[in-house]
Amino acid sequence: MQHQELLAIAARIRLLVLDVDGVLTDGRLWYDAEGREIKSFHVRDGYGIQQLQAAGIRVAVISGRSSGAAAARLAELRVPHVFLGRNDKKAVLDALLGKLGITAAQVACVGDDTTDLDIMQMCGLGITVADAHPEVLARAMWTTRQCGGRGAVREVCELLLAARQAG
Repeated sequence: MQHQELLAIAARIRLLVLDVDGVLTDGRLWYDAEGREIKSFHVRDGYGIQQLQAAGIRVAVISGRSSGAAAARLAELRVPHVFLGRNDKKAVLDALLGKLGITAAQVACVGDDTTDLDIMQMCGLGITVADAHPEVLARAMWTTRQCGGRGAVREVCELLLAARQAG
């Protein structure tokens, strides 16, 4: 996709939907000796999310896994639409679009694995991270330069903000 075409599509985005594991994190699962989950989030991704929300672009997270660590980080970032432990991502997104009164064409979705393909492909801008599953890399409209958990979300946020300013 040409950069100008990407910017034109990105300029229409009103909602960014993110996965957690492999997008906001590097996809690895860490457990301490008591079996508590530990996750690592990149501070630049968090700042990008805050910038996006300040610019009026909504943010939602839909993940198949429940995670106290993810819930805490997303609460800290004041992400208003958080759906953890939800395997039917398409049903969740359909309900959210109805609630927000926006169309799928106005949504950018970032996923990294085949479980994300349904919602990535229903959205106006399906995005994946540099280290995504090969099938997702082949089917995404745009791929970040950064890997999941290493600044990829910030890259997406900067694209959406730049598109908004250019348009």
